[in-house]
Amino acid sequence: MHTADSLNTSRALVMGLARSLNAELIETHISWVLLTADLAYKVKKPVKLPFVDYATLEARRHFCEEEVRLNRRLAPGLYLGVAHIADSPGGPQIDGPGTLLDYAVRMRRFPRGALFSEKLAAGRLHSSDVDALAALLADFHARANPTANGFANCKRRRAVALAALDGAAPLARPDEQVALKTWLEAKASVLAPAWARRLDGGFVRQCHGDLHLDNVIALPTGVAAFDCIEFDPSLRWIDVIDDIAFPVMDFSARGRSDFAFRLLNAWLDRTGDHAGLPMLRFSVVYRALVRAQVAHLRGGNSGVCARRYIETAIAWTKAPQRRLVITHGLPGSGKTFESQRLLEREGAIRIRSDVERKRLFGLDMLEDSRAKGLDLYTEDATARAYDRLFELARGTLQAGYPVVLDAAFLRRSERDAARELARELKVPFSILACEAPPEVLRARLMARRDDASEADAAVLDHLRTSVEPLGADECERDAAPQPAL
Repeated sequence: MHTADSLNTSRALVMGLARSLNAELIETHISWVLLTADLAYKVKKPVKLPFVDYATLEARRHFCEEEVRLNRRLAPGLYLGVAHIADSPGGPQIDGPGTLLDYAVRMRRFPRGALFSEKLAAGRLHSSDVDALAALLADFHARANPTANGFANCKRRRAVALAALDGAAPLARPDEQVALKTWLEAKASVLAPAWARRLDGGFVRQCHGDLHLDNVIALPTGVAAFDCIEFDPSLRWIDVIDDIAFPVMDFSARGRSDFAFRLLNAWLDRTGDHAGLPMLRFSVVYRALVRAQVAHLRGGNSGVCARRYIETAIAWTKAPQRRLVITHGLPGSGKTFESQRLLEREGAIRIRSDVERKRLFGLDMLEDSRAKGLDLYTEDATARAYDRLFELARGTLQAGYPVVLDAAFLRRSERDAARELARELKVPFSILACEAPPEVLRARLMARRDDASEADAAVLDHLRTSVEPLGADECERDAAPQPAL
């Protein structure tokens, strides 16, 4: 709720300020944004709605300060501070000497076309941008402190998802509404124990909370995310899997599931949070319903966009066909390149032995093990790495995703163990074999930079002596019936 007088007074103030600044004025349902040549000023509307209360001047000051503080975590170069709007004989001014009228968030303006959504629509968003976003968010989530305040409990997770469905209901057919509600309630019941473990385990952290692609930018200085949720802590104190689910969902809704799974896999490589995968599908559906509701509230030409999010929510309630794929080949043979293409095409989760091997030793994926005095390629280290691959593959397949194990799998016993896992879980199994001439293998290893693998010519020479070629019986893909998920 808000009074018409206060809103009209604020609107007149903002329009006067826009004239004095010669600024372009953009209006949303809770704020005005004034764009000058180099800066942007965001003024909060004096509104009181079910989800936000900016009714008083003190509240607007507080939330302007909160917006700057919170957004400097992921976009430090954009948020310059809080400005005050003052009265003056010539009209309202920024930081003028007159009577205080209101507050504004002062930001550095970024160029048009820098948003991920804009770059994607123009065909100018590159895989390197997606990888940079994954790195930014993984590091951010690792730094964020866990909460002990009870946000993101099981009851609230179920309630906010159903509320989002209610808000988006006008966009869905009756049968779709029933199907979505049934799915959300069933999944909420199944996931309740896992959600509780995640909360107790410290995975609920102060995140961004609104990571759709209109809030992510690519600048010459790097990728940044802005406009996080500042007005309701319960919307940003969420599980990290909920935060990454938002851009995953938005890529999917915009027809780029390849980027969605590229982002997800790159984030998983850095965080190792495969335990969050059983919750991901629920989070994606919820986020799609949120964006459908937002698009619906905006009205105008947003109907097609809103419907697209409904269809995305429905699509993510249907698990894809699970299967297990393993790679086979020497270092430098193209396993990671080919498995990357596969995961983007099929929406799979790839688990890399080079990454997980380092994680077992407490190393980040790009850390130098030799500088730490460690030997990651002993027989024992290799056996531990394969045990970890199979453990993660089991959990990920049970969560309902196709899995690609990116490892050498040079020995028949290793490949047989993978095949047996697939048979146990009743999923198809296949081997992606990669080969290259010896001189090409060496050249590729010498040219590697910023990669998790530390295999060099010496490792290559050692492994070549232990290769057990694929048998004739290994060259055909195994089929298996799919159990109901």
